[in-house]
Amino acid sequence: MVKRVVAIVGRPNVGKSTFFNRCVGSRYSIVDDTPGVTRDRIYREADWSGYEFIMIDTGGIITESQEPMAVQVVDQVQLAVDEADVIVFMVDGKEGPTGQDEDVANMLRRSKKPVILAVNKVDSKKDELSVPEFYSLGLGDPQSLSAMRGSGGVGDLLDLIISYFPEYDGIAKKKKKKKKFEDFAAEDEDDEADSNGREGPLSIAIVGKPNVGKSSILNVLCGVDRTIVAPEAGTTRDAIDTRINYQGEELILIDTAGIRRKSKVRYGVEAFSVARSLRAISRADVVVHVIDVAEEISEQDQRIAGKIEEAGRAVVLVMNKWDLKEDKSSGSMNKIIEEVKSELRHVGYAEVLFTSAINKVRVRKILDAAKSAHEQTMRRVSTSLVNQIVNESVALVPPPSGKRGKRLKIYYATQVSVAPPTFVLFVNDEHLLPKNYKSYLERKLRASFGFEGTPIRITARSKSKTAKSFQS
Repeated sequence: MVKRVVAIVGRPNVGKSTFFNRCVGSRYSIVDDTPGVTRDRIYREADWSGYEFIMIDTGGIITESQEPMAVQVVDQVQLAVDEADVIVFMVDGKEGPTGQDEDVANMLRRSKKPVILAVNKVDSKKDELSVPEFYSLGLGDPQSLSAMRGSGGVGDLLDLIISYFPEYDGIAKKKKKKKKFEDFAAEDEDDEADSNGREGPLSIAIVGKPNVGKSSILNVLCGVDRTIVAPEAGTTRDAIDTRINYQGEELILIDTAGIRRKSKVRYGVEAFSVARSLRAISRADVVVHVIDVAEEISEQDQRIAGKIEEAGRAVVLVMNKWDLKEDKSSGSMNKIIEEVKSELRHVGYAEVLFTSAINKVRVRKILDAAKSAHEQTMRRVSTSLVNQIVNESVALVPPPSGKRGKRLKIYYATQVSVAPPTFVLFVNDEHLLPKNYKSYLERKLRASFGFEGTPIRITARSKSKTAKSFQS
């Protein structure tokens, strides 16, 4: 069955994101008293009385402003309205109808879609007195609620929403119970997957410092202005999931807020945005780290690379804004690749691409590289081959002696998991495996099996000394 789409629209700071979070059961959209916090369209699945649907949170509409950002927000809202089967027009019950509300109401009437007028922030009987004033907007009966408290008509509003679905039969499905809003968890879900990868579409997070072209790249990949693009650093504040079809395969693209240095992040909206970006790294299958090729690699680029490696995610390095470079020769590319791999040692195994989102040059190669990196991070090598390479590596360069002349002996090696590929060495004493020798074995494994684009984990476990060793 096709899932219906419900869009929540209205002017800034009327509680759209609070209601959205109530419906999807988690804090996906940032909630803050600052008007205009939500700028792009945020999509999440929700269900009520057995009916599953997609809910869209949108940016606050400022109709009298001609600022570029305000205009783009209106464009994003219009796209959401075009996609929606039902529109929830949210207003502030404490303020009463405003001129902006009237402008939004006129815009929604032109859509010819079912519009539900939701009067939010009705937290007491006193607030109920202002509800009838909203009949002046000409959109039918106002529905009062308190999204913050999760009471006062929230369930009734959801009942009304699903009543507009063509498949609605007026009877709640017995297999599913209505959710109690007070039962929704206050914390975000743990997005981190287990070490064996995920089921479902391949998810790709696009991360990087502010203003390196992440949203522009996403828009090229989607073939539509899916997110707002502006030269202002920090335009994207939420981690946004977008499903696309590429070569017959469904992919999920996660656009994220620019990650700034911790010392430059003020508490509040931006701090939550950075946290979501870092969590996006953890829940993605592959991370696309976007860097401005016209700038030098910064400490923050290095920190981001370190976070990706720490999370164990496959990665693609994208040097964007290639159109700004004067020397576009292959020699220049090779020099940059050497510098990038040297500066970003955490992810020196990643493929490096040169793109121009503005000119749409090599942008779609990002998806090919991401799919390839995912194949590598999910790759398994037979135990016999692993042991053969480790045996040859040990014979070529024996492990160094430890304290008191004791030398590491490797009895056996095997791959125990994927995403990232993880190998266990059974040894005489796990404390005798130095970091530099572990790096040496990693280089040998990569030289033999590839693993481009994915980190490798190597751990040691002490084993009985009676086992047969690779060393004579």
